[in-house]
Amino acid sequence: MQDAKNLSDYRKSCQEALDDEFLRKAIDKFFVAYRANRVNAFADTNEKELISKIADAKDAAIHRLPELYEEFKTKAEALGVHVHLAKTAAEANNIIAQIARDNDVKKIVKSKSMTAEETRLNHVLENEFEVVETDLGEWIIQMRHEGPSHMVMPAIHLSRYQVRDLFTDVTGKEQDSDIQKLVKVARRELRRHFVEADMGISGANFAIAETGAIGLVTNEGNARLVTTLPRVHVAICGVDKLTPTMHDALRVLKALPRNATGQALTSYITWIAGANECAVTTDSKKEMHIVFLDNGRLAMAQDPDFSQVLRCVRCGACANVCPVYRLVGGHKMGHIYIGAIGLILTYFFHGRDKAKNLVQNCINCGACKEVCAAGIDLPRLIKEIQCRILEEEGHPLYSELLGKLMKNRRLFHSLLKTARYGQAPMKAKNGFLRHPPLAFFKDHNFRALPQVADKPFRDIWKKLDSKVDAPKMKVGLFAGCVQDFVYPEQMAAAVKVLKHGQAAMGFPEGQSCCGLPLQMMGEKKHAAELAAQNIAAFDASNYDYVITLCASCASHMKHMYPRLLADDPSFALKAQQFADRVIDFSSFVRDVLKLDESDFKTISTTEKTAYHAPCHMCRGLGVKGCTQEGLQKAGVDYVKIKEEDVCCGFGGTFTAKFPAESQALMNKKLDHVKEVGATQLVTDCPGCVMQLRGGAEKRKDGIRVRHYAEVLAEQLKD
Repeated sequence: MQDAKNLSDYRKSCQEALDDEFLRKAIDKFFVAYRANRVNAFADTNEKELISKIADAKDAAIHRLPELYEEFKTKAEALGVHVHLAKTAAEANNIIAQIARDNDVKKIVKSKSMTAEETRLNHVLENEFEVVETDLGEWIIQMRHEGPSHMVMPAIHLSRYQVRDLFTDVTGKEQDSDIQKLVKVARRELRRHFVEADMGISGANFAIAETGAIGLVTNEGNARLVTTLPRVHVAICGVDKLTPTMHDALRVLKALPRNATGQALTSYITWIAGANECAVTTDSKKEMHIVFLDNGRLAMAQDPDFSQVLRCVRCGACANVCPVYRLVGGHKMGHIYIGAIGLILTYFFHGRDKAKNLVQNCINCGACKEVCAAGIDLPRLIKEIQCRILEEEGHPLYSELLGKLMKNRRLFHSLLKTARYGQAPMKAKNGFLRHPPLAFFKDHNFRALPQVADKPFRDIWKKLDSKVDAPKMKVGLFAGCVQDFVYPEQMAAAVKVLKHGQAAMGFPEGQSCCGLPLQMMGEKKHAAELAAQNIAAFDASNYDYVITLCASCASHMKHMYPRLLADDPSFALKAQQFADRVIDFSSFVRDVLKLDESDFKTISTTEKTAYHAPCHMCRGLGVKGCTQEGLQKAGVDYVKIKEEDVCCGFGGTFTAKFPAESQALMNKKLDHVKEVGATQLVTDCPGCVMQLRGGAEKRKDGIRVRHYAEVLAEQLKD
């Protein structure tokens, strides 16, 4: 449970996890294995089609929750089940505690339930009753007085040796660290509790409205014992688990185990319809209750932005692929719910005080969205939460000032141009600064920072030989702030390639930063103002395409501009038209210019070249394999590295707020490049260039980091 009071304390807390060598290795091992297992698990399934159907069915159910509740209640009560609806977590806990009192309960056994974690049910019940968690991981963390560090694998953060020591203390006997032996110890210790318990508490993955039945999905047999042996059974679940039909539930089951653990099918799927037989009661029937928890869900169902959050099937996959979770684990990247979905749910279920630090620890890589079994747009919603918190608490002075500065294009660009004079005392001959400016923390010294260019691209543009006699199309060049003022040579290289492909080019001088940095900081209003400025700058020229060499800019302009300006009658239509014309440089070269081997030198390079796929390229834009294919056509000796598409750790403002995490991700990427013996690393994003080139320089790796456009321009036939 994360309770840092401010961002500084939260960073220190994350550093503790970064310093935990076992935690890093354990999650790292799982991260790598999970990605491979998930691919194999979905090999015989149309994953995108399945997820789309799940999302559609979930959305339909979300808008009918009160109706589905009444239908379920009628059907379940006809089967002898008591059905309750709790408005708050406290009310749910009180209902369950009262059921225990009414039935003279002494001992309670529980199977795994994230909803019970949400309400902190154990903290209430343990004041009056003996409560024993029976899921192996939950039992372990209960005895350690911890919360789960993963929604599916709650004790993933612990080593077998820590568990051995815990079991030694619990049993009073020296235990072995062999995993199978530890499992036997747990089985032996827990068995008596099942027999002695008066009440069993479970969760529910599904509550089927048409039958009044609940469904449980588990990998251990404990849930079946919890729901059958005690004379009282209470199931607690969110109202979002209401499902119209069994067919809808079975569809989710096709994705849930594959997404959660990379299994085609989970070990146990249990359906319970009505109160089971029980020999020790007067009517030979156990007493069964189902407690549905609202806790803000019904209000969320009416929210046009956040209703989709209720699609979540609690598979935990958003954590499984998250590069930040990989580094710091769930106790730091979560309050009770963890991972990307946890950053959102914390705000709604536990308040903005618990969420305001957490939501900033998202690098916006999009990996969670790509694997979400319910198609939830997690990265966008996390940033929307950050915007809401700023609106509620007030905007920090630095972000408010930056927003005002960036929307004033002339002032912003004047300051960038002036920066080349201010950096003079820090300039080195290799194109980097000798040390970070004083405005940066010492923690940012893990990479060399680039110099602001002597001349921005907008000043070079008019002097470039860009005229095309018989153009095939007309394109507008979008430089963004980094390639305009830091890496103008990348834009100049693109001009050479585009001219070769017979594309007439224009560069509207009214363009500015795409606005993504402001969006990442939660400055939504200023990001919308920048979007409008850029659209206006390109609008009058009637370009066939708007080309950018920055995957992050392309993804932001293509997906966020229409959203940011949707309510502005002056720009709503223009924003969509602009977004439809935006295309990344790599896709344009392949799909529009259709450059192939005949356009490049016949002599191939002998330098081994690796590729880093920027997050906003392979996930934000969905462009995969394009640059790698282009490198090979250009005669480059391309070699694939491990985790080619995993984040490099830049993330714009993320690297400023969480430099230690940024450095760890950068080092992993550069280590993978060194493993294959590559001396050149190519990417499609200037931010990634800045991160990896600066890191390689600081580490003295001897790796040249270049933009794809520079490599193509170099390989073109004269």
